Amino acid sequence: MDNDIKSVITCDLDGKVETFSKGAEKLFGYTSKDVVGRLRVSDFSDGQVVLGHVVKWLKIAVEKGEWTGDTVFLGKAKKEIPCNIKITPTKDKDGNHIGYCGVTTPLSNKTPDEVRPKINMLTKVFTWMVIMRLPFLTATFVPLFAGAAVANMLGFTVSWGWLGLTILGGSLLHIGTNTANDYYDHTSGTDEANVNYMVPFSGGSRSIQMGLISAKGMLSVAIVSFALSALVGIPLIQKAGMPVLWLGLIGFFSGLFYTAPPFRFASRKGLGELLIGLNFGPLMVAGSTLVQTGKLFPEAFFAGIPIGLLVAAIVYVNEFPDYHGDKATGKDTLIVVFGPEKARFGYVLLVVSAFLSIAIMATMGTFPMLSLIALLASFLVINIVKVLYKNYDNRLLQPANAGTINLHAITGVLFCIGIWFGSIS
Repeated sequence: MDNDIKSVITCDLDGKVETFSKGAEKLFGYTSKDVVGRLRVSDFSDGQVVLGHVVKWLKIAVEKGEWTGDTVFLGKAKKEIPCNIKITPTKDKDGNHIGYCGVTTPLSNKTPDEVRPKINMLTKVFTWMVIMRLPFLTATFVPLFAGAAVANMLGFTVSWGWLGLTILGGSLLHIGTNTANDYYDHTSGTDEANVNYMVPFSGGSRSIQMGLISAKGMLSVAIVSFALSALVGIPLIQKAGMPVLWLGLIGFFSGLFYTAPPFRFASRKGLGELLIGLNFGPLMVAGSTLVQTGKLFPEAFFAGIPIGLLVAAIVYVNEFPDYHGDKATGKDTLIVVFGPEKARFGYVLLVVSAFLSIAIMATMGTFPMLSLIALLASFLVINIVKVLYKNYDNRLLQPANAGTINLHAITGVLFCIGIWFGSIS
């Protein structure tokens, strides 16, 4: 490697490459056309280095004006290149931080092993959290706790042991769905075409693209997760009967074929969003109540309506950044069908319907009046909608993505509390 090479790369705050010098072309083997507006600077590093070190390096660069050090980069052929890099923050004419500049030179006198950043155990654990998208398991926890709350409201004694087993089975099914979706979005080319993703909210986990796991490894995780969920389901079926099996099979098939051929439900003009809402709403709440009571109650399905609508809202708002990649690969989500600007109203419809359903069911006596405390979370909607309407087509949408996840969790917890304690006489 020529020691006189100097690579200069600038990127925005998401890491999307904005400029790529001739030196960068020589060092990494890409052309500027291949990279600008298409790749992230994270694509030039091993995924675990990104997770374990790069965030810290960027923080130091912002706080101290620069960060300089040795590391290993990956060229187009995925060959390791030992390098020295200086990272500095870039600013606009008003002094606002808008991105980063990396000046890189190869180190011909050092081997990759000598400069490769060490990966600690915490980073390795975090890697698996990213691969399986564990923070999103709140979408499973909320409806399963709601099912237990409904069982308590109906006069049954809740078994925390059986609830724990239900949560384990549901979580494994959710992990299988997440990893299967990542695998099939990778093989279909959807993830590769998506250059506007916003980790961790859209574009999947990006674990395959970051090199955290191979495509084959991701498929293996999906298969193992689905198999373990089936094993956990056996005692649940023995306790509550065959309806548990049917609900589990619905969750399995709709989760697997959300992005998998031949059905690709996510590409069926709203069918994907509908299935997500049903699975993580009425069906999951009903299944949790079923395990506790041995019966399917209409109240459980009703309790799942607002929860399912808010889960659908999470998926819906996360589809906005994926619009161009989804459209290019025929993944016809509702955002693709209506277009991002018009689709904004769909989000409002989902969240308003969720809170309206709670109000109607509480006032009609389906659930205790105390369940109306869930409406307190509706105040979060105002800011989320403002952000969505203003920034639906850029990176500043992120507070709306995060806000919708919080909206679902807070509303769900308050709704559970209202159902549980409101039924105590």
